[in-house]
Amino acid sequence: MRKALLALAISGVALLGTATPALAHNVLINSDPANGASVAKGPAKVTLTFDQYVQNADVNQIAVTGPDGSQWAEGPVTVENNVLSAPLRPLGPAGKYTVGYRVLSADGHPVSGEIPFTLTAAGNGTPAKGDAAKAAGAPANSPAAASSSSSSSGVPIWVWIAGAVVLLAIGLTVALRTGRDPGSEKADQ
Repeated sequence: MRKALLALAISGVALLGTATPALAHNVLINSDPANGASVAKGPAKVTLTFDQYVQNADVNQIAVTGPDGSQWAEGPVTVENNVLSAPLRPLGPAGKYTVGYRVLSADGHPVSGEIPFTLTAAGNGTPAKGDAAKAAGAPANSPAAASSSSSSSGVPIWVWIAGAVVLLAIGLTVALRTGRDPGSEKADQ
């Protein structure tokens, strides 16, 4: 029994010794327009800055919804390291606008949120329609966007979980095999 506990303890120490710090989801640290800002003129684009690298993936989206529910983002979403941006159409009615976003964080999990801002003076823009509104959520497929992306330095969490399960299984197997007393096998026969 002591050998089994010793082998299990060694396996536990090996698991903890090889563990890396937990990978955290990305956190929005800055935006243009800023959260809750009041602007007299609509920005030409929305820019979101995160604390970590953002994966350049098809799930990255930015949508800007106006006070009447219409969409104002236009064109592809671009990713450059930890900065996500999308062009906007000239804004229309004065009122509250909401920037909604969804990104694939460095650890592989999607992160989403909303940033409200207020347009204080009405513009003369018109909202996006049909395919233009859908294009706002589509990633950039241009060579410039592809060259600006970099690879993720994080390892997906499932790899660490699978490794822990394998190490635990090996430790348990060793513990069970070395825990047998050779004399007890002869007595069982």
